[in-house]
Amino acid sequence: MSNLIINNAVANDEWTLVKLPASQIAERKQAGKVVLFKLTGENTVTDEQIAGTVIPATGKIIVPLSVFITRKAEFQARIASNEIGVWIDTHEVLESLIENQADLNVLPIIAVHVERFADGRIFSLGALLRTRYDFKNELRAFGDVLRDQLFFLKRSGFTSYLIRADRSAEDALASLKDFTKPYQGAVDNPNPVFKRYNRAV
Repeated sequence: MSNLIINNAVANDEWTLVKLPASQIAERKQAGKVVLFKLTGENTVTDEQIAGTVIPATGKIIVPLSVFITRKAEFQARIASNEIGVWIDTHEVLESLIENQADLNVLPIIAVHVERFADGRIFSLGALLRTRYDFKNELRAFGDVLRDQLFFLKRSGFTSYLIRADRSAEDALASLKDFTKPYQGAVDNPNPVFKRYNRAV
């Protein structure tokens, strides 16, 4: 059973996710615990990882942002054929993508990866891509994506969701209907509830 939801239905995934090879850099530790230093866009990908990333010769692929930026020249024909998408981690700086690809809509898909859900950066990234940068195509959430996030991801502009492998996509699908009339305006409907109804005087 697929764990991908697109347009309010469970769907098969036509995209292959390209991952970086494992890093050989030792994890930094603080007070005896592993600490993820991924809050301000710090470069956590090495040149060796980027060069060593294996790119499938055919098919639709979603590549990491660092690979897209560094190896963009080799992707030009496939970009023109709508076969290349980009994925970014929530700790990465969105402006890095904008500076290297002015017209985001040449990308048929942008995916945002949540390594471990701990804050709302994915919602901010979705809203920025839709509003500030006018991205019109498929916007996907993947990684640590759970049922109770989907409704709010949809409100932030996401259109597809790759549910965590140990959870049910069918169950998660129902969450898109958890609320029928949100009060606030958002990406999916900018009008707050009081602007959606005509009140008789």
